[in-house]
This record gives sequence, C-alpha cells and structure tokens, in this order.
Amino acid sequence: MQYLRSILAISSFALITGCAGGLNSIQNAEYAHFEAAGLTVEEKSPGAGAVLGLLPGGGSFYGREYGYGAVNLLFWPLSILWDPISGYNASKAINYYTTKQHVKKLENKEMSALEEKLTLGQIDTAGFSVERRKIEQKYNPN
Repeated sequence: MQYLRSILAISSFALITGCAGGLNSIQNAEYAHFEAAGLTVEEKSPGAGAVLGLLPGGGSFYGREYGYGAVNLLFWPLSILWDPISGYNASKAINYYTTKQHVKKLENKEMSALEEKLTLGQIDTAGFSVERRKIEQKYNPN
C-alpha cells in the first residue's frame, strides 16, 4: 500500500510539474515584437523540442530541464502526454532569453555610437534626443 501511495505521489508531482511554464503574456508580446522587427535569435527549435518530447525525456533534456527529463524518463509511456509541450515551451523560453540578450547588445551598441556622435559634436542635443527615441522604439516593445 505504501508503495502504491509513493507511485501515486510521484505521478501527481510529475503531472503537475512536467510541463514547462513557457512564456507569460508580456514575454509573448515582447517576443512577437522582436519577431516582427527581425531581431529574434533561434538557439533551440521549438518543433524539435516537441518531436524529441516523444522520446523518453527527450523534450525536457533538449530544453535544458534535466530534472524534468529524469522524471519524464522514468514515466516515459505516460510522459508522452506532457513532454512534447515541455520541450516546445522550454525551447521558446531559451530563444526568448537569447533574443533578449542579443537585442540588449544591439541597443547598447547603437546608443554608444549615438553618444559618441554627441561627444564629438556631430549631432546636437535635439538631434540626439530624436535619435535616442528612435533607438528606444526600435528595441523596446512598450
């Protein structure tokens, strides 16, 4: 009886936590903005994460969720229900954070170049403000 309770508890835990949370609505909107601007970086393929989720723990391992991957490996026939979703969501999250870092680097580079123009006197403060707003609009979805 104790063995059955343990299996039930572990199964419940795996079902509750097996799927990666994915991106929240704000992150999805930000990622959509980056996609529309052509700024996204795809480090992991969400489709590959979903397909690998059909293998024992494959989606979770692909999405760098090693703890979930081990649980999904143990519950493999049942984990086919959630691991493809977990692999897809984890891949999207990895791509989001990679893109966010990439975009921040691009923004910093453009802002540094603009500040250098101001320092060298190639642009006045009014022009600097206008250009800064353009850069901020380009890289910030808000």
